[in-house]
Amino acid sequence: MKVVSLNIHKGFSLGNQRFILEQLRKDLRQSGAHIVFLQEVIGEHKGHKKKQCAWPKESQFEFLADTVWPHHAYGKNAIYNQGHHGNAVLSQMQFLNRKNINATVVPVSQRGILHGIIAGNIHLLCIHFGLFEFERKLQVDQLIQYIEDNISDSHSLIMAGDFNDWRRSSHDRLVTRLGLVEAHSQVHGECAKTYPAFFPVLPMDRIYLRGFHVEVCQRLSGAHWRNFSDHCGLYAELVQ
Repeated sequence: MKVVSLNIHKGFSLGNQRFILEQLRKDLRQSGAHIVFLQEVIGEHKGHKKKQCAWPKESQFEFLADTVWPHHAYGKNAIYNQGHHGNAVLSQMQFLNRKNINATVVPVSQRGILHGIIAGNIHLLCIHFGLFEFERKLQVDQLIQYIEDNISDSHSLIMAGDFNDWRRSSHDRLVTRLGLVEAHSQVHGECAKTYPAFFPVLPMDRIYLRGFHVEVCQRLSGAHWRNFSDHCGLYAELVQ
């Protein structure tokens, strides 16, 4: 199973200079991913729709999914006058169930945990946590409790996204409490440095696993990938 995780920066290049959703769709297709975890995905934005001639008629996640990922889930987190954005998961496998859990701690920083289940009782969780340490601690508390209460230890799990966890405090708790494996750490001995994209020095983005063996994990940091966001993406190949 091939997996990609990327904070897409609402479809704009670093510095918001260009709208690059079309190019992003091409490169996501070329990755060959079966499942794509996306953060900062716009579901609707009336202002951008008027100003950007290349703005899609459908939502960003539907535009990116197109015919390659016929199944998708979207969690609306941040809601404002012009529209809303949140997390999304694109999948080649059908969802058996999906829901979005509100993980907002600070009202001006609306966050969520998007949870989907596909065949084989494989649980997919897409994460985008807050910028403040106290905020993330509470969000990780909620995440751990949610997984313990709702996902059997015998079920496989892929959890990916932008954890904003440059100090690794959340990482240590997730690995210790839930017994998860972080894909890049498993292959390379450390979490991938993914931020900022033009010179990545902070480990912000992760792919956590249970019930899978990691064959490949790499940071998507080529010249074209750096244009898509302020974060680098992650790519992993997994075997059950």
